Amino acid sequence: MPVRPANRLINETSPYLRQHSHNPVDWYPWCEEALQRAKVENKPILLSIGYSACHWCHVMEKESFEDKTTAQLMSQHFVCIKVDREERPDLDAVYMAAVQMMTGRGGWPMTVFLTPDRIPFYGGTYFPPEDRYGMPGFQKVLLAVSEAFQNRRAEIEQQGKAIVEEIDRRLDQQMPPGLITDDILDEAFSALHKGFDARYGGFGDAPKFPQPMVLEFLLRYSHRTGRSSPLEMVEITLQKMAYGGIYDQIGGGFHRYSVDEHWLAPHFEKMLYDNAQMASLYLHVFLMTGKPLYRRISVETLDYLLREMQHPESGFCSSQDADTDGEEGRYFLWTSTEIKAILEDRSADFCRYFDVSESGNFEGENILHWSGTETSAENHEMNGFFSEDRRQLADVREGRVKPNRDDKVLASWNGLMISALAEAGVALNRTDYLEAAIKTGNRLLKTMAISVEKDWYRIPHTLPTLSRRNENAENPVSFLEDYALAADGFLRLFEATGDPQWLDAAVKLVKTMNRFYTDPQGGYFTTAEDAEVLISRPKETMDNAVPSGNSVACEVLLRLAVLTGDHTYESSAAAYLRSLRLAMSRYPTAFGRLLCAADRFIGPIQELVIIGNREWPSTDELLQVARSQYRPNLMIVYWDKKVSLDIPLLEGRDCNEGEAVAFLCENGLCRMPTSDPQGLKDLFSNPLK
Repeated sequence: MPVRPANRLINETSPYLRQHSHNPVDWYPWCEEALQRAKVENKPILLSIGYSACHWCHVMEKESFEDKTTAQLMSQHFVCIKVDREERPDLDAVYMAAVQMMTGRGGWPMTVFLTPDRIPFYGGTYFPPEDRYGMPGFQKVLLAVSEAFQNRRAEIEQQGKAIVEEIDRRLDQQMPPGLITDDILDEAFSALHKGFDARYGGFGDAPKFPQPMVLEFLLRYSHRTGRSSPLEMVEITLQKMAYGGIYDQIGGGFHRYSVDEHWLAPHFEKMLYDNAQMASLYLHVFLMTGKPLYRRISVETLDYLLREMQHPESGFCSSQDADTDGEEGRYFLWTSTEIKAILEDRSADFCRYFDVSESGNFEGENILHWSGTETSAENHEMNGFFSEDRRQLADVREGRVKPNRDDKVLASWNGLMISALAEAGVALNRTDYLEAAIKTGNRLLKTMAISVEKDWYRIPHTLPTLSRRNENAENPVSFLEDYALAADGFLRLFEATGDPQWLDAAVKLVKTMNRFYTDPQGGYFTTAEDAEVLISRPKETMDNAVPSGNSVACEVLLRLAVLTGDHTYESSAAAYLRSLRLAMSRYPTAFGRLLCAADRFIGPIQELVIIGNREWPSTDELLQVARSQYRPNLMIVYWDKKVSLDIPLLEGRDCNEGEAVAFLCENGLCRMPTSDPQGLKDLFSNPLK
C-alpha cells in the first residue's frame, strides 16, 4: 500500500504528532504560522489534543483523520492544529477546562474549536464518524461549527468570552484559609471512607483508576493514627489490582485504568507516571506490613520499567501503546490453546487460577487475572506465584510484535522514576535500581544546567527533553511540574546517596520556581512568567494522573526547610496549605499528594543523621535500620566524611574512626546518639512524647 504524502507534522519530534504526519489533513503543530494563518484567512481553528498511547485517539484518527472526505472538510473550513498533551500540558489544561465547562466532561482525544484569537467556543472529546453513542457524527459537527462561525460570529465570540471569563474566575476563586491540624486529615479520611468500594477496592464505580496519591495518604494516615481501617482500604485495593487484569501478570507493570469496577479489563496503555507511583506505593506497603505480595509487585513493576522503558541514552520513555497493529490489547491477550501448548501438563492449574477458558473473558481471548481465593493466592505467593510458568509465557510473548513506545523523556515523569528507584534501591538493596536513578538524575542535570556562570537553572531555555525528544530542538518548553518533581527526585537521591550535588540541584530548581513561577496569591503558576501568553495562565492545584506541581512543590519546600535551616521554605508551604484547607477536606480524591504534605507539616518530623565512612560495616547497619520500615516523615541525612557536606544538621556532630554513629531528633528534641543498630531500633520504637 503506497504511503500518503507527508504533512507538516513529519518534521516534529513528538511520536504522537508524527503518527499523524501522513493523514490527508492539512495539520499544523501549535505554532505562530498556524495562528497567524487563522487570523489572515479569518478561519476558525480546529485544535485536536491527544497522546501517543491513547486508544481512542487512534480510533478517531482511523475513522476520521485518515478519511479523505472528512480530512477535506477539516482542511477547507479550519486551520487544523495537532497538539501532544504530554508536550504541552499548559494548552491541554486551558482547553480541557473549556471543554469541561461546555460539556460537563473531559478526556482524550479532545477536539476544541477556537476563534482566530484562540478563544474556545465549542468542543468535545471523541466524535464518531457517524451519529453514534448519542453523539453527532464528526462531519456533521464540522459543517455545523463552520456554518455557525460564518453566520453567528457575534454570538460565538460572546460565548467564547464568557468561557474565558469563567476559566479566569475559577482560577482566581479563593476559599477561606484555615489552620492545618489533625482535623483536616480526619475529615479527609472520613470522606474517603464513605466513597470506598469495600468489595473491590478503589473509589466509586467504573471506570476505575489506581489513584496512588490518595492511597499513599491513607497509608500515612494509618501510620499516624495506628488505625487499621485506612490500611485495610489500601490493602484491599492493592491486592485486587495486583491480581487483576489491570496488572500485567506476565511482564509486570500496570495498565492505565480498568473499564470495570473489579479491575479485570483495562485500557492497555502503560504510562511511566502510573508505574513509577505504583512501584513506590507497593514498596511503602511492603515496608509497613512485610507481606511478600507488595514487594513482588514493586520489584516486578520496576524491573518492567528498566527492561521496557529505559531510553538508550538514559532516562525513561513516556508510555507504551494500548494497541498493536491496530488491535487493542493484542500483545497482552492469550488463548487457552496457546497456554496449553506452552505449559503442557502444568497448564490446567494455571488456567484454573488465571481464568483462562476456550471462550475467553475479553472478546474471545483471555486477560490473565487471579480467579482463585485469597488464601490460595497467599499460598502461591510464598511459593513463587507461578514464577516459572509466567517466565515461560513471557519468553513466548517476547516474540510478538510489541506495542509502540513513546520515547519522549519528560523531566517531571522521570522525577517520579528517580524517587521510586532511589527509595527501592536502598530499601531492597538493589544496586541496579540506585544506579539507574543516579544515571537518570545525571541526564537531567546535564540537560538542565544553563551555564557555568549562572547559579540557577533555567529549564525552558536548556532542556527540550522536558517536552521534546530531540535535545537540540528549538523552543523548548517546561512547566512547574518539571521543576517540582525533578527536585523531589533529587532530594530522594540525596537521602539515598549522601551526595551533595543532589541537594544543590534541588535548591537551584526551587530558586528558579520562586523566580519565574510564583503566584503572588500563593503557590505557583503552571507556566513561567516569560512563557507563551495563553488565553489564561493556568495554575494546577488538584492532582490528575500526575501529582499537582503545587502539591509536590509544597512537600519539597518542607523538606528543604529541614535540610537547609531556611524556614522561609516552610512559611511558603504553610501559606499554601492554609489556602487549600477546606478544599483538601472536602475533595480529598483531588488532593491526595497535598494531604501527604499536610501530614508532613503537622508532624512529628524526625531527622536522622548518620555519620560514617561508606566502607565501615556499622554505617550500612545503621542505614539498614533506618530504611527497613515505613517512616514517611523521617528525613535521613547520611554523611560520608570523605565527602564535603555543609548543612546545619551536621553542626557539632562527628564520629569515631571506624564506628558510625546515628543522631535522631524529633520536632527539635534530640536523643542520645548511638552506634548500636539495636539501640537505633529502640529509639524508633520509643518516640518522644
